[in-house]
Amino acid sequence: MSKSAPIFSFITLLLFVSLACALPNLSTPDPSLIGTTVAQTIIADLTQSAPSLTPTFTFTPEPPTLTPTLSSSLTPIFTFTPLVPLISVSVATNCRVGPGKIYERVGALLVGETTEVYALDPTGNYWYVRNPDTGPEFCWLWGEYATVSGNISALPIYTPPPTPTPVPAFEASYEGKETCVGWWVDIELKNTGGLTFKSISLTVRDTNTDVVLSMYADGFTDNSGCLDSTKKDNLNPGTTLTISTPAFNYDPSGHRLRATITLCSGLGQNGVCVTQAINFIP
Repeated sequence: MSKSAPIFSFITLLLFVSLACALPNLSTPDPSLIGTTVAQTIIADLTQSAPSLTPTFTFTPEPPTLTPTLSSSLTPIFTFTPLVPLISVSVATNCRVGPGKIYERVGALLVGETTEVYALDPTGNYWYVRNPDTGPEFCWLWGEYATVSGNISALPIYTPPPTPTPVPAFEASYEGKETCVGWWVDIELKNTGGLTFKSISLTVRDTNTDVVLSMYADGFTDNSGCLDSTKKDNLNPGTTLTISTPAFNYDPSGHRLRATITLCSGLGQNGVCVTQAINFIP
């Protein structure tokens, strides 16, 4: 209903009252009743015309609370691979300044140890590694008993250092005296250098009688008693053998003897030669 409706109703009521007063046969209404009626009519109209108000509420839900779930087992995504390969051995192996026994030994890799690998030699038989011992920082390790872990495809090939010039050396010691036809002494020879010996010259002097005995030979002969004799052609580095001196025609026991031994790398006392003298009393 519009706002003008109550006013219209009020005017209509006034008009009705006026007509009632003008007509003679109509009784005059009570003014107080009329006022009450008009007031009730206005209130009713206003009540009907009043809009109905309904409160509006806005609900904003709170964000849900998330409870993190922890996994009991973690699976690694990446596997670590060392940038520098590592090497180990099943048998203790020497580490040298070059790839081979001819080079000086400067360390050793023991069973249970590991060290880093940086290169290999052209043959693929030796690894260039960090020295596991004190000394030079790097050395060459023989790969016969080695196991390498890690990526070796990018390892460079290193040219070995020049082969060192072998140094001839040996040790001599008195071993004993023997007899059959005459008396002679046995001398033990040990090659402590890097050169193979193939010939010998030897002189034995009895300083008590001033008797001198000499010999020159290719190879090395050991006489044992009257019938047994053993000869070897070479005295290789690191090996030991026994030689017999020429025989005295008397028993030199208790005499002071001096033996001078010269070993040579070539036959006929040629090549590189080295000499040593020893004194002893048989």
